This record gives sequence, C-alpha cells and structure tokens, in this order.
Amino acid sequence: MIAHPYTVLLLATIALCPVGAVAVEPATEADPSLARVRIVEARRTPVASEVVLTGDIQAQAQVNVSFRTNGKVAERRVEVGDHVEADQVLAVLEPLTQRANLDNAKAALNSAEAQLTQAKMAFERQKQLMVGGYTTRPSYDNAEQELRTTQAAVDSAKAALGTAQEQFSYTELRAGVAGIVTSRSVEVGQVVQSGQTVLVLAQDGPRDAVFNVYESLTARPAADKTITVALQTDLSVTVRGSVREVSPTVDASSGTVRVKVGLERTPPAMGLGAVVVGRGRFAPHEAVILPWSALYRYDGRPAVWVYDPGRRTVSVRAVEIDRYGPDVIALKNGVEPGERIVVAGIQFLRPGQTVAAASVGSNP
Repeated sequence: MIAHPYTVLLLATIALCPVGAVAVEPATEADPSLARVRIVEARRTPVASEVVLTGDIQAQAQVNVSFRTNGKVAERRVEVGDHVEADQVLAVLEPLTQRANLDNAKAALNSAEAQLTQAKMAFERQKQLMVGGYTTRPSYDNAEQELRTTQAAVDSAKAALGTAQEQFSYTELRAGVAGIVTSRSVEVGQVVQSGQTVLVLAQDGPRDAVFNVYESLTARPAADKTITVALQTDLSVTVRGSVREVSPTVDASSGTVRVKVGLERTPPAMGLGAVVVGRGRFAPHEAVILPWSALYRYDGRPAVWVYDPGRRTVSVRAVEIDRYGPDVIALKNGVEPGERIVVAGIQFLRPGQTVAAASVGSNP
C-alpha cells in the first residue's frame, strides 16, 4: 500500500447527556475554611467513536515489467504517468545477438530444406528403379532412410527458427496488461538482465484506498467493514468501500498497519496517488463519561477524585482510560455507576480531606 507518510486522527464522538445537568446533591452552606468542589454522579453511557484516516488511492494490482532476455536498452517509449495498452511496445533492446541467431536459424532451415529436396529426388529415382528391377533393395532402403533423416533435420531447423524468432521478440518490452506507468528504473544505454524490473504498472481495474493505521485500532474492529472515502481536496467527492485486506505485520519504522479498502467504484477525480480521507465507526459500547476537568495524575497513572457523601471526604483512585474525546474522557474501569466524582476544584485536594461539595450546575 508507494511510501508516503500517513497521519491517523482518532476522534471520539460520545452521545451523552450534558454532565452539567446531573443533579447530585443541593448546594450547602459550608465552613468557609473547607475546600469547595463540584461533583457529578457517574453513569454508564453508550459510546460510539469514529475513526478518521488519511491515505491515498492505489491500484489493486500492480505489475512489475521486465525484459525476458539480456541486452542494452536502445529505446524507451514511455514515461511515468503514461497509460499503456497490453500489446504496446514500451522499450526496445539492441537486437544484435538475437538478430544474428535469427539469421543463422533461417540459413540452417534453408540448408535443411535443400538437402530434403535432394533426398526426395533420390528416393523417387530408387523407387522407380525398384519397380523395374534395376536397383537393389539396400540402395532403396538407404534412399528412404536419407529422406527421413533430412525431413527430421528440416523439422529441427524450423523449431530452432521459431526459438530464434521468439528470442528476437523478447527485445521488445510489452506489459501484457493495460495500465498506468507508476515507476521506471531504465534509461537508454543501460544494460539490463533478464527478469530485472524496469517498469511498474498499475493495472487498470478496481482501486483501493490505502491507509496506515495504528495497531491499537485493529484491536477493536469497526462496527462493520464499510468505510466512507472522500477526496481531501474536494470532500463532496465521496465513495463507499469495504476493508479488503489488513496487513498481518506492523511496519517497524512507523508502528502502523497497512489497511486496504476496496472501493465500490472509482470517481474520475480519485486518480492514482490522490489523497483521501476515510471515516468509519466503531461498534457502540457503554462507558463512564466524565469531563476533562475530572482527570488527575496520581503515582504516574490517570486518576480521579471520588467524593464520599456520608463522610464528606475525598479519596484518589486510579482509573483506566477507554478513549479521549474533545471535551470528555471515557473510562474503561475504576469508577462504578452511582459514585460521585469531583470535576472542579481538584488542584488543592489531598486524600481523606473534608470538602464542601455542590453538584455541577449550581453555585457552591
């Protein structure tokens, strides 16, 4: 899936009631010396996240084109970006050796055919003499054997000529498929070896949108394999696709996994190499949603402050983050529904401290 850099942007879109509207306990008159905090009641909320990726358009099939014989390049007829047909000549080698072999094969065939003509005439004479009783049986048999030998020599010469003609045809490079030249590594005057890749063609046909995504995204597949792909320079140009291939290995340099999305159709504006944006949604799941202001770092780990309404004290608790959103965080574990979490005033708290608490949306 070319080696262009790709960026992966993960946006969490979370459907929940505004946390500011959750009434937990009424504002109370408290000792002015007590720290004042605001709290919300933790609730599980359905969370659906959207992944946004950037990638490019590539052909589903690429063909490495190479000569089938060794030689020196005499002519190159295509450039990168050219569209070529299956039988179009792309480059030509100097056919000195192949032409000499072809001429030798033609001469050998002519010689064999001349000997065959003589052998036929000699056999016919022996055949007529044999009928009249003017020759011996061994002479007749020798003439017949010579005819068969020269006929075999002609057949062998024809086969050798066919091989020489085929080798001569190898000096002309043809792709065999229609497509667009995406890369070339040959110049006029360069000596190439048989099988050495000199051109790369993107074969005509279906196209892929190729993305490099972080490995963590593959651990939680999307709700379905359908991806909406839009042209980056014109977001109105869109097409739907489905995940066709996920690389089984992680790129060591970038730490990403290559994902190929097969497009249902290819809009004309989405040419090879066009930068596109893909959007897909993960399956919804429930998580505890809190505003960013509730997040605290304790002992090198994410944590929140939990309020005990009976004792009116706070304690710090480590949590595991499920996803980060623009204004909120989703917790995987660490907080249970119904617990009260401090969302404002955490800067000056200490474990076991007595505080004056008010629900979000009311003044303390």
